[in-house]
Amino acid sequence: MKMQHVFFDLDNTLWDHRRNAYLTIKDLFEKQDISSKYNIDFEEFHSVYHDINEELWEKIRDGIIGKEYLREHRFYDAFKHFGVDNKELALYFEEHFLDNIVSHNELVEGAEDVLEYLKAKNYTLHIISNGFQEVTERKCTLSGIAPYFKTITSADAVGVRKPNPRIFEYSLGLSEARKEESILIGDDWIADAMGATDFGMDAIFFDVYKEDKQKEGLKAITHLQQIKEYL
Repeated sequence: MKMQHVFFDLDNTLWDHRRNAYLTIKDLFEKQDISSKYNIDFEEFHSVYHDINEELWEKIRDGIIGKEYLREHRFYDAFKHFGVDNKELALYFEEHFLDNIVSHNELVEGAEDVLEYLKAKNYTLHIISNGFQEVTERKCTLSGIAPYFKTITSADAVGVRKPNPRIFEYSLGLSEARKEESILIGDDWIADAMGATDFGMDAIFFDVYKEDKQKEGLKAITHLQQIKEYL
């Protein structure tokens, strides 16, 4: 059956969350004069925060914690690592991080070009994101990519996150697509690559970190432009 629907993960597949988060936290760090007040180097802080945030998101994906736990702990735990036990400061960073991150809207290299390419080839495009519903659509709108997509599915709307098959079922129902004519492109091996293939959809693993993970028959790319080799 001819492929007709292309589903994208959003964060770090199209919308450069790593870069935009880095810039947002750097702004807040400087605004609060953290280096002078607490003698914390920003690059060291960001490295610790990044690792904590990644681990917490993995736990959200696996259903171990909810988003409120993540919001309470990612900055608090990062500051505590440097000996700063300050819930008020952590809350300030969390609230302003979510408000301000959409003021930075850098896309992953090649994103717009690939979206134009797929649109020109008459594919119908969709988003399936594990992110928070309240920011997913804002990211798409403010970065200018929203018009490319027929549907945008956020995990909060479904109540489960990838790789849970219910979110794929929901998104396909919303898009009126059949799994046999659909493919998912994403950067998370478990949530995207394994989630889609276990559900019965074709998938392309966007191997950003060159993890070199393999499953027989599964397509993999290290740059978005390589999508053109498959579609």
